[in-house]
Amino acid sequence: MKVSLFITCLSDALYPQVGEAMVRLLAGYGVQVQFPDVQTCCGQPAFNSGYWDEARAAAKTLLAAFDDSDFVISPSGSCTGMIHHYYPKLFEHDPVLRQKAEQLRDKTYEFTQFVVNVLGITDLGAVFPHKVTYHPSCHGSRLLGVSEEPLQLIQQVRGLDLVPLPFAEDCCGFGGTFAVKMSEISGAMVTEKADHVLETEAEVLVGLDLGCLLNISGNLRFRGEPVRVMHLAELLYEGVKNGEKR
Repeated sequence: MKVSLFITCLSDALYPQVGEAMVRLLAGYGVQVQFPDVQTCCGQPAFNSGYWDEARAAAKTLLAAFDDSDFVISPSGSCTGMIHHYYPKLFEHDPVLRQKAEQLRDKTYEFTQFVVNVLGITDLGAVFPHKVTYHPSCHGSRLLGVSEEPLQLIQQVRGLDLVPLPFAEDCCGFGGTFAVKMSEISGAMVTEKADHVLETEAEVLVGLDLGCLLNISGNLRFRGEPVRVMHLAELLYEGVKNGEKR
């Protein structure tokens, strides 16, 4: 299979180790991941702000970048959700590009979806002896429907103590441009979310969307709290390395 990595803006600019973790984990199962370097932003910020022409221009770049890929995987439920739900709408009046958008939608997966539903793997042999809580991001869980897959992977990690996050389904307040346009409301929401993380007394907060993790980790760091914030791919990769040392 020809699997391509859609890295997303935040991972590319701020968290490249997440993409590396994904690639190394999949390589352990014989999946060689390619990286089309012409890829760019999915266009979600422009789309959400009402600039659909600019969003179409970004989307056309991704349609071309992944045209010959069998599968496209991403570390973001938000960006994957953009492709799934809004790309066909962006090109609803262009039959040729709409078909390409639908083809990209059908072969694009959030990372845990691909590992669990396509590869059929839930136990990667990871060892991570820490107290962990999980934040289900809004776009991943509500827009894309990712719910059981990350938990299936987390629950198979040896030594991991998973503690429920109070009001886990509540938004962290990031919401892309929402955090800029409604900064005071966003700040209050992320403070409440961080409060709930601290209630768990977890050592690690894990999630699937880097926007949410960036927002929550920023609040925790500002308050001087030592909670480690990780993308699930990072946690699994570290856990696999721990398992190999045993």
